[in-house]
Amino acid sequence: MGARRLTLLVVLALLVIAAPFVLSSYWVGLLTEVAILAILAMSLDVLLGYTGLPSLGHASLFGVAAYAVALLSTRYGMNFWTCVFAGLVVGTLASAVIGLIVSHVRDVYFLMITLAIGMVLWGLSYRWIPVTGGDNGLSGIPSLEVHAGLPFAGPTAFYYVTLVVFALSAGAMVLLVRSPFGLTLRGIRENEGRMKSLGFNTWLHCYLSFIVSGFFASVAGVMWAYYNGFVSPTYLDLTASSELFLMVTLGGPATLVGPVLGAGMIVLLKNVMSAYTARWLLILGTVYIVAILTAPKGVWNLGSRRSA
Repeated sequence: MGARRLTLLVVLALLVIAAPFVLSSYWVGLLTEVAILAILAMSLDVLLGYTGLPSLGHASLFGVAAYAVALLSTRYGMNFWTCVFAGLVVGTLASAVIGLIVSHVRDVYFLMITLAIGMVLWGLSYRWIPVTGGDNGLSGIPSLEVHAGLPFAGPTAFYYVTLVVFALSAGAMVLLVRSPFGLTLRGIRENEGRMKSLGFNTWLHCYLSFIVSGFFASVAGVMWAYYNGFVSPTYLDLTASSELFLMVTLGGPATLVGPVLGAGMIVLLKNVMSAYTARWLLILGTVYIVAILTAPKGVWNLGSRRSA
């Protein structure tokens, strides 16, 4: 990473830390949403950008973890750590099971199977009314600060807790993609046949990549359940997965920083533009088209492309 980009990241980090002191609670809430969805977008980037596996059902893993937290905290009155652990385990196990189905296929077949599985999970959450509440969802999830017994509460407190989770997740994913395992994933993305000829078990690497990606998606799902206080089938549907895919491609795949920028752009455009016009989807689509035409490798890679 160049010195200019590193300086930019440091400045952005300082601004994000200082944001609650200069912004209203509404904007602090939006930044919290950006941080949670950024974790989710980075988890998809591990799968899409580094392994080359495009998934249109990634939001379903996010939603499964959120439902686990909602069920245990509202209907069974479980404590905070039990809910968090269950959300992570359920989401990771779901990714392990789905990974067994999809890891042996590639390209458009991977895309279509993950889409189909995502729609199955969405239909299950929509129709299994005694457990999931159906279209009404599950509400009444306690706030994270109260449930965890923290000595502070409020939007600012949750914002800083989310920042800590984001930093830990981002750091773990950076270490992952720079490790020998991460380099092997890049090799599989570029030329899987060559990696096989070198003796690598490419299926196992893709499978583990799917599980790791599902784990970090579960982290985002747990945080989202506590942030929103409500979980519904809309978190598992195709629209959620498509927006997530858009965040990664818009910001720049195989960068980890790009999906964070993409998440910020999508969330801010959705919430700010929708307050002024009912045609905000048209504006969002226009922004995406312009970004793809001017920066086909993502906004984060725009500077390096010009330098080249």
